[in-house]
Amino acid sequence: MAQVQLGYFTLDTVDIAKAKAFYGALFGWTFDADASKSTYAHVADTNPPFGFTKVERANSATNLYFRVDDIKATCARVSELGGKAAIPSETPTGLSCVVCDDQGFSFSLWQAAPGY
Repeated sequence: MAQVQLGYFTLDTVDIAKAKAFYGALFGWTFDADASKSTYAHVADTNPPFGFTKVERANSATNLYFRVDDIKATCARVSELGGKAAIPSETPTGLSCVVCDDQGFSFSLWQAAPGY
């Protein structure tokens, strides 16, 4: 059986415009206007592909890890943009921490250790 990999995912948000502004500023993401609508924003040029889906209230049951080169700088940027960041913890695989965007959606950052 072939290895299963993440092929697509969506992130819930209560405000599509705020999500686009926050994540665009944090990660430099751009959005595909042709594949987007008022309740969905498709993030352009990502692998795996994904987007944001509008929901009525914030809930984040899925824990997603976004790989970053400098976790401390990224945590600082999260705070600058109105989000919150925990203090990174170290494991054999690198540094990681949970952060929240400016709408209360939680996700994790991961700075990989060499070899990961």
